[in-house]
Amino acid sequence: MLDLVKQETERIESRFLEPACGDGNFLAEILSRKLDVCDKKYGNSKADWEKYSVIAVTSIYGVDIMEDNAKECRKRLYDIWNKAYTKKCGKDCTDLCRESVEYILSKNILYGDALTMKQNDGKPIIFAQWDFVMGNLIKRSDYRLDELLEGQDKHKGDHEALSLFGDDENNFEHPKDWVYDNETKAYIPAPIKEYPPTDYRQLKEMK
Repeated sequence: MLDLVKQETERIESRFLEPACGDGNFLAEILSRKLDVCDKKYGNSKADWEKYSVIAVTSIYGVDIMEDNAKECRKRLYDIWNKAYTKKCGKDCTDLCRESVEYILSKNILYGDALTMKQNDGKPIIFAQWDFVMGNLIKRSDYRLDELLEGQDKHKGDHEALSLFGDDENNFEHPKDWVYDNETKAYIPAPIKEYPPTDYRQLKEMK
């Protein structure tokens, strides 16, 4: 099934969301493919491999209605990454990087219901988007899943209809701070929270 989108599975930064991830069968294969690309492109530089392998982890999202499945999926993905990290970087591996990857997975693989788009406590599912902004600095922006999908459903590919924002704003039912995302070809809302750029090995310090 993943071979149907083979090009995307081999693009390190391409984002995937599995709404019923179970213990991670699809996501584990996606991560393994992305790490293989890291080997091919950055295998001669441990520093680059470490950074891009973290980017690969940040691109993978999952939700499952069973808490045990979500926990197992996080562990499975971490183990795949850590095995590859240890093999590639050896004595240059750091606990800080490992802790950051665990932190990313704690925000990307969630216990909740993708149909209601709510977590087990009834609050909206919130995902973190991770973007490298300069050097080793990464910026985290949090979004509500229901709002992201609303923009996808209602205005997918509607970039030409700029009048929605301009000449006749009353026809546009979303706030004016929604922006067009070139990657997804859809409008997305403003993040509900943003964090200052942080070294990717220090992410666990985010509050």
